[in-house]
Amino acid sequence: MVIPLRNEAEDEQGTDEHPTLRCSAVWADGAVRAADARLVLRAFLAHALPTGPRLLPAHLGMDAELVVSELVTNATLHAPGPCSMSVKLSGGELTISVRDTTAEAPTVNRGDPHRIGGHGLHLVHTVSDKVVVAACGTGKQISAHFRLKPVGCGRGSESRMSATSQVAS
Repeated sequence: MVIPLRNEAEDEQGTDEHPTLRCSAVWADGAVRAADARLVLRAFLAHALPTGPRLLPAHLGMDAELVVSELVTNATLHAPGPCSMSVKLSGGELTISVRDTTAEAPTVNRGDPHRIGGHGLHLVHTVSDKVVVAACGTGKQISAHFRLKPVGCGRGSESRMSATSQVAS
């Protein structure tokens, strides 16, 4: 089930030039595929960022798709039950959140070229500006945050390498 794009309430004066946009999708147990989640993200980005100062650089779109793929795949593999994803664009930040049904905190493995699998969360931390894990009822939510820069700004390797992880309860 996909919830259509909608504008969040603007500030009281209605002067917000770029209102918050959100999109959500919920999948039943075993029904989610990473490809479906990427389609939801692409549709959101096509609607939310067609022109102007919030245009998404190509590399950031690819990074966002990688994050969606990794987080949804992890939810499918490690958490029984339904899964949901929300995407939010607010001001200068794109946030992708995936919620699953296990409260177990994820483990970020260090890169190991000899290991097959187990690299997903390391990749999410590498391409995101910030990653936050929060307990939610009987499960957890993992949110990856991307700062949007005006088109033409380079890919900041320093900000990429300083991605942080926070655990909230």
